[in-house]
Amino acid sequence: MDLTISSLLFFALLTSSAIATSPCASPSDSSDLSVIHIYGKCSPFDPPKPAESWVNTVLDMASKDPERVEYLSTLVAQKTTSVPIAPGQQTINIGNYVVQIKIGTPSQLMYMVLDTSNDEAWVPCSGCAGCSATTFSPNTSSTYGSLDCSVPQCTQVRGFQCPTVGSGGCFFNQSYGGDSSFSATLVKDSLTLGKDVVPNYAFGCIGAVSGGSIPPQGLLGLGRGPLSLLSQTGALYSGVFSYCLPSFKSYYFSGSLKLGPVGQPKSIRTTPLLRNPHRPSLYYVNLTGISVGRVLVPVDPKFLAFDPDTGAGTIMDSGTVITRFVEPLYNVTRDEFRKQVQGPFSSLGAFDTCFTASSGATAPVITFHFPDLDLKLPLENSLIHSSSGSLACLAMAAAPNNVNSVLNVIANLQQQNLRIMYDVTNSRMGIARELCN
Repeated sequence: MDLTISSLLFFALLTSSAIATSPCASPSDSSDLSVIHIYGKCSPFDPPKPAESWVNTVLDMASKDPERVEYLSTLVAQKTTSVPIAPGQQTINIGNYVVQIKIGTPSQLMYMVLDTSNDEAWVPCSGCAGCSATTFSPNTSSTYGSLDCSVPQCTQVRGFQCPTVGSGGCFFNQSYGGDSSFSATLVKDSLTLGKDVVPNYAFGCIGAVSGGSIPPQGLLGLGRGPLSLLSQTGALYSGVFSYCLPSFKSYYFSGSLKLGPVGQPKSIRTTPLLRNPHRPSLYYVNLTGISVGRVLVPVDPKFLAFDPDTGAGTIMDSGTVITRFVEPLYNVTRDEFRKQVQGPFSSLGAFDTCFTASSGATAPVITFHFPDLDLKLPLENSLIHSSSGSLACLAMAAAPNNVNSVLNVIANLQQQNLRIMYDVTNSRMGIARELCN
C-alpha cells in the first residue's frame, strides 16, 4: 500500500486485551497508551483516495491550518459567544489525532480528537442535528447525569447560557477550528481511559453542529483550564502527560501517550511553561530565538516576546499541522535557510521554499531555542519530501495574511518522533528525542 494515501493522523487508544505479539497491541500499563496512524492496519477508518504526491498530502492535511491559527488567536477566558447553529453533514476530514475513549455504563466507544489547546470534552449525542452516524446514547447509560446552571462547572465552560431567573440545564455554544460551531448541554458520566475509570466526568453533549471542522466523534481537551482532562483527573495523573507522535508516514508501529508522572523520561530537558490569564488553555513557551545551521537569525525580539495582554508569544499545539510563525519571524528564518541551501526555489501551496531533493542532503538543521532547552529539529521534521523523492520543501509557513495574529504555533509535524512532556503542576515542558514510528 502506498503510504501517501494517509491524509490525517489520529491518536488511538488500543484496548489492553490486544494480543501482545500484534503490531496493534497496547501496553498492559494503562498509563502508557498507544498512538497509531488513522489509516494504518490498526485504524478503524477507511483510507481516502491517494494524493498525487506526499507534499500534496501534507498540504491537504494543513488546509485548515489558517482557520485554526485564527481560532487559536481569538481564544479568551470566559468569553460568552453566540454562534449560528445549522445542520451539516460531518465527515472524517480533519488533520488531527484521536484517542479511543469509552463513555458511560455500559461503556460506549468513541474516537475523540485529542486537542492540547482546548479544555472541554464534547461528543455528539443521539438525536444530534448534522452529526455523524456514531453518537453517544445517554439513555442507555446508568451513570449518566445532567448538570444544571447551579453547578460551578457551568460557569467554567466557554459560551455558557443560563436563565437569568431560576435554574435550568447548562447550555453552551462554541466555535471550533475557525469555520465551525456547535451547541451542547453540559452533562456528566463515567469516562474510561484504558483501565482507568473517571466517574462523573463533565463534558458537552452536542445537539447540533454547523461547518466541516467539528470532530465527528467528539473531542477530548488536554488544555490547562478547569474542565480539561488534567484538571478533572488531578489526583489520578498529577497534572502530567506526554506523547510521542509517529510520523505522518507511520503504518504499523505506534507512538504513545503517557498519563501521569510514572514512566516519564528521567533525563528529559525542560523549559518553563508560561501562563496567559486571557488564554488559559494554551501551552505558552518562551521561544527566545531560531538558528539555521550555525546562524542565529536576526529578529526583533518583539516577534518572540510573550505578552499576556495581546496574546503574543509561542504555543505548542497538537491540532495544527505545520508550524506557523508571524510573518517577520518566518521571513528571516526562511531567507537564512535559502541562503544556505542556495536553490533554485519554487512554491507549492503553503510551502514557498521547495527545491530539488539532492540539495536536501546539505540542508541546515533548524534549532528552536528556549530557556534551558534547545530543540534541534531532525531533517524529517523540517523538510517534506515528495513521493518520488525529487522535491523537498521547508515544512513551515507564515501565519495567514488575513489573520491579525501575534501568535507563533509549533505544530504537530515539528513534534513528531519526540517525547513532549507537559508538567502543569510544576509549570514546565520537556522534550527528548524518541523514535516512535
